Amino acid sequence: MGFTINVNGADHTLEVDGDTPLLWALRDNLHLNGTKFGCGISACGACTVLVDGAAVRSCTYAVEDAEGTEIVSIEGLADIGMVALQDAWVEEDVPQCGYCQSGQIMAAAALLNEIPQPTEADIDATMTNICRCGTYSRIKKAINRVAADQ
Repeated sequence: MGFTINVNGADHTLEVDGDTPLLWALRDNLHLNGTKFGCGISACGACTVLVDGAAVRSCTYAVEDAEGTEIVSIEGLADIGMVALQDAWVEEDVPQCGYCQSGQIMAAAALLNEIPQPTEADIDATMTNICRCGTYSRIKKAINRVAADQ
């Protein structure tokens, strides 16, 4: 079956089953490997992308549900004006192993799109992605850095 999805501003027609997880369409079909596989059950958030501006865990989000939406992966983050977020991640030395960081950044982008100046409670409630290395305090610092500059 053919599905057309918009990823990072470009339409792509994919010949995949409708229930194919968006994660695998991004990685295997579009070769956008920045989005990571972590758990496969929407628990960890390593696979987070933006769908119409909202954080979505792509490991359980079907390609058929992605038709008619605007998807942004980590590769397209700069194109939506989130360079400051990426810069803050570097300035605060957020990554340790780095595996979860694309998902963390995408969740932070969704938060900042919705609440440009989030409180600590907003960050705690929204940033539910798991980081095995425990860089949560640096993630908060990076989010607060971006919020302070807006």
